[in-house]
Amino acid sequence: MCVEETMGVTGTSGVTAHIPEQRGRSLREHAVRYAEERHWEVFPGTWLESVRGTERCSCGEPACEAPGAHPVDTRWSGQATATASAVRRLWARQPQASVLLPTGRTFDAIDVPETAGCLALARMERLELPVGPVTGSPDGRMLFLVQPGAAAKVPDLVRNLGWSPGALDLGTRGEGGWIAAPPTRLGTRGSVQWVCRPTAANRWLPDAAELISPLAYACGREAAVARAR
Repeated sequence: MCVEETMGVTGTSGVTAHIPEQRGRSLREHAVRYAEERHWEVFPGTWLESVRGTERCSCGEPACEAPGAHPVDTRWSGQATATASAVRRLWARQPQASVLLPTGRTFDAIDVPETAGCLALARMERLELPVGPVTGSPDGRMLFLVQPGAAAKVPDLVRNLGWSPGALDLGTRGEGGWIAAPPTRLGTRGSVQWVCRPTAANRWLPDAAELISPLAYACGREAAVARAR
C-alpha cells in the first residue's frame, strides 16, 4: 500500500480543504486515469474541511458516517462519467472532491474485514485464483472488485457453501451503490489505498463465484474467532 501525502487549500472563508495525493498525482489526475485506463465511471464526492482546527465533512453533518467520502447529493448517478474531458471539468470546479466509483456498472464489490481479506488473498494466491483490484480502507475493510451482478448472486453462493449469509461479515456493493477510490481520504483515519492495484493483468475482473469460497472461509474463521473471545 502506498504512503499517503496530502496538501491543503485554504479558501477565503478560512476553511481548509485537505486534498490527498499519491506519488505526486492530484485527485483529478487519479479520476482521469480511472476513466481513461480502466473505462470506469467516476464522480466527485464530498471532502474534508478544517474549521478552526477541527476536521469535518463538507456536507456539514456533524455525525456524518463517511466524512469526506460520500456523494454530494442524490443526483450522483447521472453525474458519473467515464469521459476524461468531463472528468477534468468536474474536478476543475471541485479539485478537493473525493473520487467515487459507482458499483453495478463496470464492477461490483465484495466487502469483507481486513483480516479476513488478507487471509483470503493468501489462499487465493496458493490456489492460483484470478484476483482483480482490491482496495483497503482505514476503517479496516477490504473491497474485492468483481464482475457486475455479484450483489445478486453472492447470498446464494454463500448458502451453497453451507454458510448462512447473515452469519458472515461479508457484504456486497452493487447497483445503486458506490465505493471510494484511492487516494480518497476517509475521515481523519487515513486514505483508501490499493491492496492489489489495477493493472493490465487484472483488467478482466473475476466472477464472484471464483472468489467466494476463500472469502467465505476467511469470514467464517473470523466469526469463529470472535465467538471464542
